[in-house]
Amino acid sequence: MIPLDVVRNVARELDEAGVPSPRVDAELLVAHVLGLSRSELYSSDVDLAEPQSSRLGTLVERRRLREPLAYVLGEWGFRRLMLTVDPRALIPRPETEVVVERCLERLHGTSEPRVLEVGVGSGAIALAIADEHPGARVVAVDKAEGALALARVNLERTGINGRVELVPGHLLAGVEGLFDLVVSNPPYVLPDEFDSLQPEIRLHEPRDALVGEGVGEEIARRARGVLRPGGWIVLESADGRAEALASALQGLGYEDVTTTPDLAGRPRVVEARRP
Repeated sequence: MIPLDVVRNVARELDEAGVPSPRVDAELLVAHVLGLSRSELYSSDVDLAEPQSSRLGTLVERRRLREPLAYVLGEWGFRRLMLTVDPRALIPRPETEVVVERCLERLHGTSEPRVLEVGVGSGAIALAIADEHPGARVVAVDKAEGALALARVNLERTGINGRVELVPGHLLAGVEGLFDLVVSNPPYVLPDEFDSLQPEIRLHEPRDALVGEGVGEEIARRARGVLRPGGWIVLESADGRAEALASALQGLGYEDVTTTPDLAGRPRVVEARRP
């Protein structure tokens, strides 16, 4: 059976299980097992060998049970990087790529900026900033040892050694020195919203990295003690709550407070300058 026939069969199974994007997921799963790109599936006539077919069946069953596609594949792309992902940390999302974009804009013109990330997770933000700003030195903090271990895997995988330091700690505890920029994608799902999340998120991604109230504001409050005068803070916010977070930063004495929309046009990233 040629790859496209396999894709059609897998897409049908995923659709019957209620998976939101069955065709795309089917293409990615089949391409992953065959070691091909999605586009190469359309010109390939190779048959799946028995070991490949068996492995595909296992992966499809995991996706049918609504395990996130990224966890099933074991890796996920984020900006220019391919990262190892698993349930120790959240899956990097497109809206967080906008966070990195805004950080790089605020660091433009600073040859060797010092950056602090609060809540490193998989390492996506810290590693992307270091990858795209060759002079940046990043300190990345997380209270979850599992997340720090995963970030270490990605630090090694991406080869960005020497400019990203991983530190255990809660919020900004134990952080020393002054920084040109503080960035975070903090937990912002309200407790009463959790049960309404998609099963991929609710059943598989780490709850502590998702659920929180007022965490962004608390990070901003503490960041005033480690930001250089004129330094920037960049925070991802919940859909529909960016303006409230922006108001909170103004109340904390930050200046030049702005919001930036995500790829869907919804205000998502809040940034501000310490006077």
